[in-house]
Amino acid sequence: MDKNELHDEAESIRAETAADAPELAEHDRVAELEKLLEEANAKALYAAAETQNVRRRLESEKQQASAYAATGFARDMLAVRDHLERALSHVPEAALPDEKVKSFVDGIEATLRELDAVFARQGIVRVEALGQPLDPHKHQAMIEIATDKAEPGTIVEEMQSGYMLKDRLLRPALVAVAKAG
Repeated sequence: MDKNELHDEAESIRAETAADAPELAEHDRVAELEKLLEEANAKALYAAAETQNVRRRLESEKQQASAYAATGFARDMLAVRDHLERALSHVPEAALPDEKVKSFVDGIEATLRELDAVFARQGIVRVEALGQPLDPHKHQAMIEIATDKAEPGTIVEEMQSGYMLKDRLLRPALVAVAKAG
């Protein structure tokens, strides 16, 4: 082969390659667009999932807020209940035969019963304490009392009642706990 023939053959190969080049470029462009479409679809799915997660979380927070909206009010009402109990505990036994004192005490007891009924309807329950083992999630130990009448760690006296609102602690019970004598 001489120089001219080699040159002609190289030109024909160049021409064939140039003719195929637009086809290759178009193929690359389609592949690139498909890749971009996949990325856009993935981002859209992620955004939709994130939106649904936010919606669920907000709905859950709304239910929690609704269920426990009365927490502050309930704590305030516990103080009222405590005052009524203290009032009853300070009435001397000797004064109970007096009709005026008896009707006054009956009124306080009726008020306490009604308050307890309202608490029950709202899911407010008293924390069991006396005779129970100390539970730091429900009880607050104020003092330890040396005694042989109860196992160490057992509650032997309740100074203030504790209350739960559904599954949350409103106020811990203030208690005295037995220790080894």
